[in-house]
Amino acid sequence: MQLDLATVLLQWSTGGLLFCWVTTRRREVGPGYGWLLRGVFLVLAAGSVVAGRVTGDGTSEVVRDLGAMGVVAGAAVALTRSITRRGGATRGVEFPPSLDLVAPVAGLVGLAAAAAAAGGPYPLSLARVVVGALFLGAVTDAMLLGHWYLVQPGLDRAPIRQLVVLSTVIWPFEVAALLWPTGMAQVLDGTIEDGWDGLLGWTWAVSAATTIGLLVLTWLALGERSYSAVMAATGLLYLAILTAFGTDLVARAALAG
Repeated sequence: MQLDLATVLLQWSTGGLLFCWVTTRRREVGPGYGWLLRGVFLVLAAGSVVAGRVTGDGTSEVVRDLGAMGVVAGAAVALTRSITRRGGATRGVEFPPSLDLVAPVAGLVGLAAAAAAAGGPYPLSLARVVVGALFLGAVTDAMLLGHWYLVQPGLDRAPIRQLVVLSTVIWPFEVAALLWPTGMAQVLDGTIEDGWDGLLGWTWAVSAATTIGLLVLTWLALGERSYSAVMAATGLLYLAILTAFGTDLVARAALAG
């Protein structure tokens, strides 16, 4: 397992764009939310390409970076198409939601190559990068959607509740993939030395536990009737992003050797 900037950025952008499609495909959320997400994750994917070309030159790294280029291209096309068709009144000229799937599919190809570059048992490496992408993407999109309620205050809470539920459902798979031998279970029991006298292992455990706690609190906050409850939920999701990244990245740092 490696802590590689290009792979992390590709995970983040792939997961974020996939859940962009999940939220926007029903056209309940204003088009600006889709523009925001496509723009943000396009930039992250471009960063992955740059980081990958600087640090890696093996076959797997090249394929990973080609996948990241596909994410950039797919997100750019979807963003452009969405903006130019925002005024479409008939089905024939509306933005097709399926276009948002092009970028994450390209990202998954890149992540499959990144898993090969990471070393170790390939099925485990693949599970870790793919589940990590889903986890980081879902939590990030939920936080960004929380902010979107400032722009679209009449929006029903179902879209953000859906992302919170999906983040919660993905959480045990993320934790299990990182615990699976050889993994954080061996760091926690001391079989693998993390270089910090066990601090990384406990930091990871606290991050994982705190993340699921914050997601539960977010769900409870969304159950309140007042509009401020959405803003409270967004604040909790800010913290959840930090602990979610701690869950994924601290494990990578501890197992990088």
